[in-house]
Amino acid sequence: MKLLVTGGAGYVGSVCAAVLVERGHDVTIIDNFTTGNREAIPAGATLVEGDVHDVAHEVLASGDFDGVVHFAARSLVGESVSQPADYWQHNVVTTLTLLEAMRHNGVNNLVFSSTAATYGEPEQVPITEDMPTAPTNPYGASKLAIDYAITSYAHAYGLGATSLRYFNVAGAYGSIGENRDVETHLIPLVLQVALGHREKISMFGDDWPTHDGTAVRDYIHILDLAEAHVLALESNAGGSHRIFNLGSGDGYSVKQVVEMCREVTGHPIPAEIAPRRAGDPATLIASSDKARRELGWAPSHTDLRTIVEDAWVFTSQLGDLAHSARRR
Repeated sequence: MKLLVTGGAGYVGSVCAAVLVERGHDVTIIDNFTTGNREAIPAGATLVEGDVHDVAHEVLASGDFDGVVHFAARSLVGESVSQPADYWQHNVVTTLTLLEAMRHNGVNNLVFSSTAATYGEPEQVPITEDMPTAPTNPYGASKLAIDYAITSYAHAYGLGATSLRYFNVAGAYGSIGENRDVETHLIPLVLQVALGHREKISMFGDDWPTHDGTAVRDYIHILDLAEAHVLALESNAGGSHRIFNLGSGDGYSVKQVVEMCREVTGHPIPAEIAPRRAGDPATLIASSDKARRELGWAPSHTDLRTIVEDAWVFTSQLGDLAHSARRR
């Protein structure tokens, strides 16, 4: 298939693009490198540098594209609260522009990288697709608004689409991993402590109603996530908008993650207990039963050790490169 991948220089987008290229698809990437990395662009993909809002129509009009995988978005929860205008503009308005470009150029196959933040603070876990959506921040709200728009395009214009909702993506795929200027995810933050880039890791609360008092989250390996995007792309049907949650099916506490990082890296990794953060729920685990059943998704990298080991290999390489650069 000839495919457009928006945000294909980002962490998730670049791994998905790499997998698609490896499987013989013709991949074009749009990225403005606000948060993406040029070195993450897979060999064999065509790069169009720019904003999706500005170039999507021109790119889609240039050839017979078979589908679009849409990752490009702003995705920091705290930033979305302080700068909501950016999130409505870059997430919602840009996606509407992309949907119109697809409609006018006859491209009717879409996979949308959504988020389980659309559910807000769930009343029970694991979270299933039929639970109420009540996002607690503009980031989650913007993604939910896009889901509504996609549904309407599917019903009115015959778009075949899938939205994939997930929480914590982790791990790495060879030379592609989490490498951001502003890092907010637990595993790379802990590994930065192991590298000596941070003094310690903060664990926000040790009095949660969990088995060890720290918050519990599920983690999904980046390769398993990429596989779900490929399966969705290959099975979309016109006039239908499917929504799937993706998760490991297991939850790991903050303490468990820190301890696993200590085991894998061989570093002590100092940790301290900090006050709870407002709005943090005790446990967030997304059920992926529907994706397993209807997509045939079978994640194979679900254990925490594998996720951390892959992330550590990548993070260590970054540390070695930084050290070499300082010596020069």
